[in-house]
Amino acid sequence: MALALRNLQRAVPLRRARLRRALEALRAALGVQRFAVGVVCVDNERIRQINRIYRRKNAPTDVLAFPFHENLEAGEIPRPAFPGDYNLGDIFLGVEYIFQQRREDEDYYDLLTVTATHGLCHLLGFTHDTEAEWQKMHHKEKQVLKELGRRLGTRLQPLSRGLF
Repeated sequence: MALALRNLQRAVPLRRARLRRALEALRAALGVQRFAVGVVCVDNERIRQINRIYRRKNAPTDVLAFPFHENLEAGEIPRPAFPGDYNLGDIFLGVEYIFQQRREDEDYYDLLTVTATHGLCHLLGFTHDTEAEWQKMHHKEKQVLKELGRRLGTRLQPLSRGLF
């Protein structure tokens, strides 16, 4: 199925081809390449609006995920009964926020990839509301990023700042 990647912001430059390659490799590493995923890159104002509406937090953030399948166990791959249900959901990447929060020695596209990994894990039922859930999600992200490294030659680590 398709990967829809949209860039709806002009705050920071974005080479979609590099991000798309990483997203396709992430889907393969997670074993969900048969599922459609939407990834939308937005600026601080748009991610703040979405965050305010859906999470009641009036601040920009790095990623928001909206799963198509509800009530998945963490890491469970959906088993759709209908062809139209081969959809994982949508991820909104706050690319301006990610760009502004990166450290000087961090690669922007690596951070986009790590943040997208986090969003994909949310689409597969992972959360980080408790320390136990965070540990499980963190472990899955490490596993996926290690597999991504094998496929693309990267050495990325999962998000860890301020998640629990």
